[in-house]
Amino acid sequence: MSDLKLDRTCRLGDEGGQVKLIQEWLTLHGVSVAVDGSFGPATRAAVKEFQRAKRLAADGVVGRRTFAALVAPMAAALRPIARKPERLGDLVVAYAERHLAQSPREVGGENRGPWVRLYMGGHEGEPWRWCAGFACFVLKQACEGLGVPMPVPASFSCDVLATAAKANGRFLAGSGGAAPAEVAPGSLFLVRRTAADWVHVGIVVEALKDHMTTIEGNTNDGGSPEGYEVCRRIRGYEKKDFILVSEGAAKKVPRGK
Repeated sequence: MSDLKLDRTCRLGDEGGQVKLIQEWLTLHGVSVAVDGSFGPATRAAVKEFQRAKRLAADGVVGRRTFAALVAPMAAALRPIARKPERLGDLVVAYAERHLAQSPREVGGENRGPWVRLYMGGHEGEPWRWCAGFACFVLKQACEGLGVPMPVPASFSCDVLATAAKANGRFLAGSGGAAPAEVAPGSLFLVRRTAADWVHVGIVVEALKDHMTTIEGNTNDGGSPEGYEVCRRIRGYEKKDFILVSEGAAKKVPRGK
């Protein structure tokens, strides 16, 4: 994965994609600097500040050790969970919690940065809303961890996920009231705009009688489907449908319904 690889040592006067990546990670670590691909004096000062915070030699040069410290949050999110729960849904939640702990968010513009590229297969930019990319990435990690197939094919589209879930018998229409009994941790929730249009998707952490706890990407504290981070939220069940990941958990929904 290129965002986790340093092709060359970077220092004052360098330019290009590697420098831009370094600037993105510096900003994600709270050492904000212009993300312009130019390693000037400001970037060198930011690197030195980061190195001091991580107790590295503060020489302003990004070599192997400094770069490893920069990308450590993503490396942690990608590390396999050793002690796996037996249920797929529980492992989905465990991976979602691991990602959340690393504070994934956009940097350098709308739907941009290394976290967005991770979840969106290298894509980024205004058209690439990444809520579905995040949910599917975490689901895929869990499926690979247990050696089981994906319950629905991965997609960057909420509508495509809903359609596939219906075809696979894993779609559950919400009633808007109390939690459906079938919704277990690790299920995906869909925010419904119309009967055939969904605008946001995330992961159910816990489904209680009148609300659920979620972890979701491309959102924020206000619950916007065009937010900037991965966060934990509490949501009601109004205008929500679900994709169930457990075998046999949903009734078959006829195509086109």
